[in-house]
Amino acid sequence: MIHKLADIQSENIGENTNIWQFCVVLQNAKIGNNCNINAQVLIENDVIIGDNVTVKSGVQIWDGITLEDNVFIGPNVTFTNDFLPRSKQYPKEFLKTIIKKSASIGANSTIVGGITIKEFAMIGAGSVLTKDVGVQELWFGNPAIHKGYVCKCGQKCDNSLVCNECKGENKR
Repeated sequence: MIHKLADIQSENIGENTNIWQFCVVLQNAKIGNNCNINAQVLIENDVIIGDNVTVKSGVQIWDGITLEDNVFIGPNVTFTNDFLPRSKQYPKEFLKTIIKKSASIGANSTIVGGITIKEFAMIGAGSVLTKDVGVQELWFGNPAIHKGYVCKCGQKCDNSLVCNECKGENKR
């Protein structure tokens, strides 16, 4: 479903993907199947979004950003893609940021361009992330620092990477 008040210029949108009102999706963007793109989201041209991705309201996904399958982007997350921004001065290439499968980014976080957040990692709400994040790592704060680990189900765990609730049974 694409809301009638969305401006969708791309034809590269997968099946069962919902795009809500006041969204803008530029011509070369690629969005997978079964995604939910909430209201007031901007998606530029050099963007790849995998399957089963949720992007909450108020997010701008700039050129150079890839969101792999099952990623969650909380409301008002801010991505950057240029270390030295100036009006009307563009880099030869924008920074590449990769959010690997099943990673989650909490509301109002800022993700500095050029980093990778690995599989099943979790970034706490309000964080300012300036470094790469490893598999199943939990980071939060300003600046965000490594604070522990999360199970694939999303619960906190120790460095065994399995929580007491699902015992590792919930493997996305």
